[in-house]
Amino acid sequence: QVHLVESGGGLVQPGESLRLSCAASGSIFSIYVMGWYRQAPGKQREFAATITSAGTTNYADSVKGRFTISRDNAKNAVYLQMNSLKPEDTAVYYCYAYINAVGDKPSPYWGQGTQVTVSS
Repeated sequence: QVHLVESGGGLVQPGESLRLSCAASGSIFSIYVMGWYRQAPGKQREFAATITSAGTTNYADSVKGRFTISRDNAKNAVYLQMNSLKPEDTAVYYCYAYINAVGDKPSPYWGQGTQVTVSS
């Protein structure tokens, strides 16, 4: 059984920063891609950022230059540093990982989500 657990969400004012963390646990053989998606009220879940095991990053245009994704392979963890937050960044942020669990084929896994609210 594999689990992803996020932390670090909260309420901030426009222009402030937050750092999200996500750790994968369980019988993990390897993790390929890790990343973050987000879902605003009344909208579909959308891609925010991903990072491969080699450190290659990819960002949505809406967060490029403000968000930085990083990863600690030894801890099976991924982070999202969010700077210059805007009200439109308000959403539930979901951690994502493509994991090869022991005894299973590679599959996508999702965390439970953490709320980020940007409001004055």
